[in-house]
Amino acid sequence: MTPDQAVCRCVLCHDYGDENDPITEQTIRQVREHGWQVILIPADDLGPGWAFTIGLWHNHRSPELAMFGLDVKLMHRMLNGLAQNALNGRPAEDGQERDDVIDGYPVALKAVGHPWYKAFFGTAIKFYRRPPLPVLQVVWPSEQGAFPWDPESDEAHRGLQPQLWLDPSDHPAGPWTQDL
Repeated sequence: MTPDQAVCRCVLCHDYGDENDPITEQTIRQVREHGWQVILIPADDLGPGWAFTIGLWHNHRSPELAMFGLDVKLMHRMLNGLAQNALNGRPAEDGQERDDVIDGYPVALKAVGHPWYKAFFGTAIKFYRRPPLPVLQVVWPSEQGAFPWDPESDEAHRGLQPQLWLDPSDHPAGPWTQDL
């Protein structure tokens, strides 16, 4: 970790001289009380849902976590479990394959590129204000055990999760790239 990566620039660590909106105030309360918050974005007519943490970096210098394409309540539990494991000495790191998230299946952790932050993590940006804000995507396999990048992964499975480790210009077109 570089010295700059250890710096937290969130609204709890710095007075930016402005007032926080009600959503950021709720995040502040959750982070102070529980150590982190999980934001849930339910699926809708435009695409699958997703969930992500806020506060892990502030309180524990652990990357924030994001997950896509499953039921938001299920992702909420999984992200809380990964966060708790990080606090118990098993930190989440880029490039890991973890077997402690989904029974019977591994997940892969991939670093999210900064160009994706604005599209998916606006609440986290309001809390942290500016990078560094390390985020790891928790990528889950199909029922057959194939990850989205595996040739045997079908198109439906690949469409449920963006590939946020790719540059947006290299990402396959789909629901995750519509507004970029």
